[in-house]
Amino acid sequence: MDRPEKTDMENENLIIDIDGAEADDLYPRLISLEVEHDIELASMFRLQFSLLLDQGGSWGILDDERLRVWKQVSIRAGLSEADEELMAGYITHVRPQFDGDPARCVLEIWGMDASVLMDREEKLKDWPNKKDSDIASEIIASYGLTPEVEDTGVIHDEALSTIIQRETDLQFLKRLALRNGFACYVEGNTTFFKKPALDDPPQPVLSVHFGSETTVNHLSLAVNALSPANVAMFQIDRNTKEVLEAEAIASEQTALGAEDAASHLGPGMDPALVFVSRTAATGTPEMTTLCRELYHQGEWFVEGEGETEANQYGHILKSRQTVTIRGIGETYSGVYFVSHVTHVFTDDGYRQLFKVKRNALLPSGAEEFSSSAAGLF
Repeated sequence: MDRPEKTDMENENLIIDIDGAEADDLYPRLISLEVEHDIELASMFRLQFSLLLDQGGSWGILDDERLRVWKQVSIRAGLSEADEELMAGYITHVRPQFDGDPARCVLEIWGMDASVLMDREEKLKDWPNKKDSDIASEIIASYGLTPEVEDTGVIHDEALSTIIQRETDLQFLKRLALRNGFACYVEGNTTFFKKPALDDPPQPVLSVHFGSETTVNHLSLAVNALSPANVAMFQIDRNTKEVLEAEAIASEQTALGAEDAASHLGPGMDPALVFVSRTAATGTPEMTTLCRELYHQGEWFVEGEGETEANQYGHILKSRQTVTIRGIGETYSGVYFVSHVTHVFTDDGYRQLFKVKRNALLPSGAEEFSSSAAGLF
């Protein structure tokens, strides 16, 4: 698959750098490329090249030193004059596949972002008198990465309890992020440890069945009335022996619509209730934080997945940000949080497979729907 020239306004641009140099001689052998971003997983890439046996018995790129494990790879893409890094990381798997038909022999190259460096050594370590955000900053910086960390507030007093790490640095960071309602991920040389950016301006509108402005090939949605629940926790104070209580019965998270899950309960129905068990906290503030973030996780009761072609959409769709979707009726049109995007490059073009979620239904009134076509929803 040849990379289109950057001056071609109608085609996608794709640039693959290995160890700081563009691997333009590999494009003719490239069958497909996928870059996957997910709110819970490391970013990954998958390259598939054709393997050709020459008359001398050599398999060509199979012996290319650039395609060895732990080589650094940067993948950039864009439309028109755009040139944006989709991800940077390391080759972690090399998988040659030999078929009886030489024309079907392929070489697959898999890789992950720089978070893979933090997931290679299990550690036993104590972290006394520190906030979760302090711990995150220290771990991230130790790998030469730039930390972008949101303050977590609660200091874990050594006199009451000390945080013990019994896993890799990445697993530990993910655990700390989960209990604070944070996302933990790497983009380029920056590692983020912060809450999802629900209040940032949404990405350009995705349109479903919107005439000439349609940008979505297909979209499916699912509403789950069983996921939202109030959360409560009880614990004995180790010093005073008093019973500590904490609960979360209302959201502090930005609602991406007018009606949350609780507003859809039937007459006489109480919200579901979940008790946190087998989890120890240092005190009421930490218990309250844990209950609140578990409550927020259950709020995402609307989920969807779909596909858009980049030339149709005209933009690179990003995970971990919001996007407005229109053309699916008043109930479901509105702002969604993008939880996953797989960028797929083949000879057929550049597709973006995405997953979205929402913690409310119906527009709030603050959305910006284009009025250039008939109708808003």
